[in-house]
Amino acid sequence: MHCIECTRSYADQILAIYNDAILTTTAMYEYVKRPQESMLSWFDAKEQGGYPVIGLVDDNDKLLAFGTYGPFRTRPAYHYTIEHSVYVHKDYRGKGLGQIILSLLIKKAIEQQYHTIIAAIDSSNIASIHLHEKAGFEHCGVVKEVGYKFGLFRSLVFMQLLLPTPSEPKEI
Repeated sequence: MHCIECTRSYADQILAIYNDAILTTTAMYEYVKRPQESMLSWFDAKEQGGYPVIGLVDDNDKLLAFGTYGPFRTRPAYHYTIEHSVYVHKDYRGKGLGQIILSLLIKKAIEQQYHTIIAAIDSSNIASIHLHEKAGFEHCGVVKEVGYKFGLFRSLVFMQLLLPTPSEPKEI
């Protein structure tokens, strides 16, 4: 297993992991699988924003897990804050891959001089909450019953990690 920067050549594998999460988990508050063409604009946004897409692949180049981040909010004063996501292929969950991806995202966020990483996690996803606690994230609050999926209203836990960067913050 090794770490890669996912390029567009991994779009199909990323989409398969996303679509499984949409259909079978509360990791994404979506109902319908994303179409293939959605990956074009997804990668465009990542490239334009300079946001990484970090993956773990096996020796056969199968994508086992990936993570990325993007803007938390679009207003300029939030430019040091990002919201991240980590997804692990259903056959490889519980093997520590999420922890590896999360640590790589944190390292990259520090390199890119971000200050705050936000996680928005379904309150029933105890494994993800524990993963983030282990990485140093702190609970910020819960927004109750903001999503409706699988016949239930879902609450969203917000967690954050403060980074020692940027070295010289300024308004843009």
